[in-house]
Amino acid sequence: MEFGFWAMATEQPELVAVVEPDGKEITAGEMLARCNQLVHGLRALGLARGDAVATVLPNCADFYTVYLACTQAGWYLVPINNHLVGPEIAYILENSEAKALVAHERFADISVTAAKEAGLRAEQCFAIGEIAGFRSFGDLIDGQPSEPPPDRTAGTVMNYTSGTTGRPKGIRRALNPITPEQAGLGFGGILMLFGIQPRDDNVHLVGSPLYHTAVLVFSGAALSFGHTVVLMDKWSPEGMLERIERYKVTHSHLVPTQFRRMLALPEEKRRSYDLSSMRHMIHAAAPCPVDVKRRMIEWWGPVVDEYYAASEGGGTVVNSEDWLKHPGTVGKAWPISEVSILDEAGNGLGVGEIGTVYMSMPGADFEYHKDPDKTAANRVGKYFTVGDLGYLDGEGYLFLCDRKIDMIIWGGTNIYPAEIEGELVSHPKVMDAAVFGIPDEEWGEVIKAVVEPVDDVEPAPGPELEAELLAYLSGRVAKFKVPSSIDFVAELPRDPNGKLLKRRLRDPFWEGHERAI
Repeated sequence: MEFGFWAMATEQPELVAVVEPDGKEITAGEMLARCNQLVHGLRALGLARGDAVATVLPNCADFYTVYLACTQAGWYLVPINNHLVGPEIAYILENSEAKALVAHERFADISVTAAKEAGLRAEQCFAIGEIAGFRSFGDLIDGQPSEPPPDRTAGTVMNYTSGTTGRPKGIRRALNPITPEQAGLGFGGILMLFGIQPRDDNVHLVGSPLYHTAVLVFSGAALSFGHTVVLMDKWSPEGMLERIERYKVTHSHLVPTQFRRMLALPEEKRRSYDLSSMRHMIHAAAPCPVDVKRRMIEWWGPVVDEYYAASEGGGTVVNSEDWLKHPGTVGKAWPISEVSILDEAGNGLGVGEIGTVYMSMPGADFEYHKDPDKTAANRVGKYFTVGDLGYLDGEGYLFLCDRKIDMIIWGGTNIYPAEIEGELVSHPKVMDAAVFGIPDEEWGEVIKAVVEPVDDVEPAPGPELEAELLAYLSGRVAKFKVPSSIDFVAELPRDPNGKLLKRRLRDPFWEGHERAI
């Protein structure tokens, strides 16, 4: 059996490939014809193997039209965060040397600004809907042949890092001289880590933005395996539960923040939905507090799978049964991946010793586009790191402590905020929490917590609730780990992928000061 969307769509053109957020169904045959037409249309404009096509799109079926066109024409797809502003998007367009931009009218203002600043010509810019100065995406496709284009060759995605420590960097891999069908098994391989197979009446639910690496990887793999992909435009706890029941969803990909918001629903409402179709609720992207994950497993059953990975490649995986035996772990290394814990000098550390987490995976070589210094800086031999701290237990299970940049140094002692955050969010009055260090003349740093309370919390956010939470922590973590103070906010700054933007909270306290790390 050949793998890949194109082979599947040729064999089963009537299969529903994508369900739009408004419920409109797109068959595999319709999607195949449209992505073929797009290849013909862009090639007519002169795009060649190795060129980049950028998108500023919401979750919609045409996101996959562009994705599938790129991955069968040897192009790099550059999905851009639609929450960025015009100059930020322009930087990515310039850095990636995008030869075409496809944008949605919802993001017209930032797209026009970005295209102009990046120097893209009108004939390179295409609008889904109406954008002044952009050509119609429909005009690019209409009239083009729906037959497969000649000289088909595998393309890939070039994601840009979130840029939390500076300008975002494009993660670029060399293109393999293979057919899209040969690449199909690789596209779907991530699902096989969890035991998910091709076809088999699987339905994948997308509840996060497709421009995020993992969301596109998992949903693209689902398309490659002949699964139906159901799209949400804006995620909500009940909206997800309703779609699981309606479409008999079998697998999805979430982040821990979404777990907490579902768990915050009244139990009667949570239990009113039929979730029996779910086989794999996969999560990653941010640390999941032990209590939150345990409650999810109690509610959903042993279908909550976890992995740890990076856009750069490699990772770990753990199912519910193994996690319950090793609470807090993010799993063991993938079959073809390696995980190592190294000290500052690049030496390997022993069982239980905390150091920097490094990973490697054959065939996953990459470079940060146009940034050889950054490419070299995060590597030790064949291993790379994204700056996380952790340790391995005696059975090879990885436990994460925190990001190196988030670690607090209090009087020479290393404190890992994720541990304190995990305890805070286990309190019934806390929806979300962030912990970080702020400058202190005597100790170097002291601990500050910022809490997002649950709705209609009693007592109201203020000194009384602060005292209650600090007393709660004092019985759960060592005294030196208890924050010196707690601030309250209506909502913590997280990006749409669930990653906490801690710098927005921490940096104002450090103006005029120099951190030890």
